[in-house]
This record gives sequence, structure tokens and C-alpha cells, in this order.
Amino acid sequence: MAITLSLWGGMTCAETLGLPQVLEAARNNLDVSMARQAAQAARADVLAADRSPFPIFTAKTSQIDLENGIGSGSFGQKRIDKSGGIDWTWERGNKRSLRTQSAERQANAAVADLQDMRVMQQLGAASAYFDLLAALERNREMQALSKSAKLLAQSAILRLKAGDLSAQESARLEIEAQRAQADAHSAQLDQERALLQLGQFTNLRINLKDWVIQADWPALQSMLNASAVQDAWVDQRPDVVAALERVSAARAALELSQAQKKSDLTLGSSLDHYPTQSTRLLELRVSVPLQWGYGYEGEIGRAQAQLTQAQDLLDKTRHEALADFERLLQERNAAQQREALYEQDILPRARRVAEQAELAYTQGASSLTDLLDARRTLRATLIEAAYTRADYAKAHTAWQLRAPTENNRPR
Repeated sequence: MAITLSLWGGMTCAETLGLPQVLEAARNNLDVSMARQAAQAARADVLAADRSPFPIFTAKTSQIDLENGIGSGSFGQKRIDKSGGIDWTWERGNKRSLRTQSAERQANAAVADLQDMRVMQQLGAASAYFDLLAALERNREMQALSKSAKLLAQSAILRLKAGDLSAQESARLEIEAQRAQADAHSAQLDQERALLQLGQFTNLRINLKDWVIQADWPALQSMLNASAVQDAWVDQRPDVVAALERVSAARAALELSQAQKKSDLTLGSSLDHYPTQSTRLLELRVSVPLQWGYGYEGEIGRAQAQLTQAQDLLDKTRHEALADFERLLQERNAAQQREALYEQDILPRARRVAEQAELAYTQGASSLTDLLDARRTLRATLIEAAYTRADYAKAHTAWQLRAPTENNRPR
């Protein structure tokens, strides 16, 4: 089987398309790129938060005598009070540190979201890849069955002309050949759909002509014990890490809102120049907001509600993560049992029965009904076996991607 890959976004073509290439492409697709930009934006918010208020420079002129005039001479000799000064806000209550801490936690959560997005895209890409392999296998089997059914129908026409076969049996064989051809067309359509779905996850424009698709089916492995799921895994999942960081960010935001009760001081000084009095007049000033009738109850109440919401989301995420681990394990074990049954027993028996039925029919030892039943059973079994194999591959790969153990990571 061949495949042409025209890569978008400047990616480099590979000679083969296997599971490692699919996973790598999914790690860098457009959804991951958007999550990466969101993480970079959150990191930039940390820089914006970790700074003091800018000092403010003020220049002014005052005491301009509109009745008697300002006098002659240069601007410095005119009877005008000229002033230049700087004001600076002193943040109290550890506001800058709390603001920075909240931004850093949000940035950490965005990085965890990026990691989770990578895993999700790899899961989707792996699922689409195995769907493609199953569709290719089904297409190949259906094409072979269609060709065999067509040859049998042509042989029946010759036997009909020779008077060795009834017209009814010849018609039934022709109908069966047409049904097999329709199944082959359906398999071809499923193959094209799988190609499009894989392209959505990998940003690959796929054409089955020039490049080889490597069938990286996972080998059957032993069953995993239910105790393989460990509670310690939950807090290592990226989605749980993100929820934990958002709780910390919300807690820092609550402390920041409470710190608003401690008023910031604005300190300033200016140097005045008035030629008739003195050229060096110093002014010192301090400004303090008077918190009368309001103690930032609205900001504190909102921050408290957001902290509670973040804690509830963390509890929900932890619960769902543990359930997801258990579901992945159960799906892997169930798919492993089903795949082993089809690979080792059901499919080989269906092939043998079909071969024996065809041989017996050509030798006149069985009826056409027995032959058609055997063929239909084989066709249904081949379809089921292809998708059973894909289900096991999906479940096995999903377990490898999610379970945070070194020996479970996909190679």
C-alpha cells in the first residue's frame, strides 16, 4: 500500500507513515500550536504582573499674574511659579508578590493545558491511524472476496451454458458477486474517510500513491491487573495539574483582593522656581485613599467564589481522571480478550469453513446455500476482525499515552 504525503506548515515528508510519525505530527498540529501560544501569553502575563507602578512626572506653572503681567526677560526671569516633580505609588500589603504569584500559577496551568492538549491530539491521531489501518485491511479483504465471487459467478455462467447448473443458482451467485462488489465500494469509502480524519489530526494531506503506510499494529500482551491503576497517577495527569495550579492562582487572587484593604500611599516631591521669592522651593506630599463606606467586599466575595469554583473543578477533575484510568484499563483488557479470540480462533475457523465450502461446492458435495452462508460468515468475520484489531490497538495505545509509567510509554 502506498501513500503520498503533502505536508502543511513546512513539515518534512517521511518515507513511511507509522505510529511514531503520526504521534509526532499530532504533537505539533494546529490545536497544539494554539495551546502553545496560550501558554506563551500566560507567561507574558507574569512579566506584566511583576512590576511596580510607574512613577509619574508632573510639570506645571502657576501664579500667573494676569492683572500686572509676568514681567520681562527670559522665561526663567518671569514672575511665574514653575514646578517639576515626581510621584510614586507605594504598594502595600504584598500586592505585587501576590499578583505575580497568581499570574505564575495561571501560566503553569496553561503549560499543563498544553501537555494535555498534546496527549488528546495524540489519542485522536492514533485512533484515526488505526481506523485507517483497519479500513485498508478491510478494503484489501473485500477486494479479494469481490474478485473471488466474480470468478465464481463467471464460472457459474459457463456451467449454466453447459447445462451443469440451474439458472436460479447462477443468478444467486451473480447477486452474491454484486453484493461483494458493493461491500468493496463501501470499504473504499471507509478508507477515504479514515484518511481525511487522520489528516485533520496530523495536518497531513494524504494520498495513497507514493508513500508507504507502515502497519504498526501492537502485539497482543498479557492482561493487566485492576490494581495497576494507582491513585498517585491522578495528580500527575496534565488536566489535574492544571486544576491544581488554578486553585493556587485563585487562592493568591483572594489574598490580593483582601490586601486591597491596606491602602497604597502615593509619595511625591517637586521643586518650585519663583524668581521674586526663591529659585529652589521644595514640596513634599503624600496621598492616601480614604476607604469610607466600602471595604472591597465585592472584590473579596468574587475572589472567594472563584476559589470555591476552582476547588470544585479540581475535585471533579480528579474524580474524572481516576474514572478515566479505570475505564482505559477495562477497555484495554476487554479489547485484548476480544482480539485474542478473533485472531487465534474465530477468523482462522471462518477462513477454513469458507475454503472447505467452496471446495465442496465445486466438487458437488454441498449446496449453493451452504457456500453462500460460509462466504457471508467469512465476510462478516473479516469486517469484525479488522475493527476488533483496531479497537485493541486504540485501547492499548491510549493506555500507554495516559499511564505515567516509563515502560508504558509508546516507542
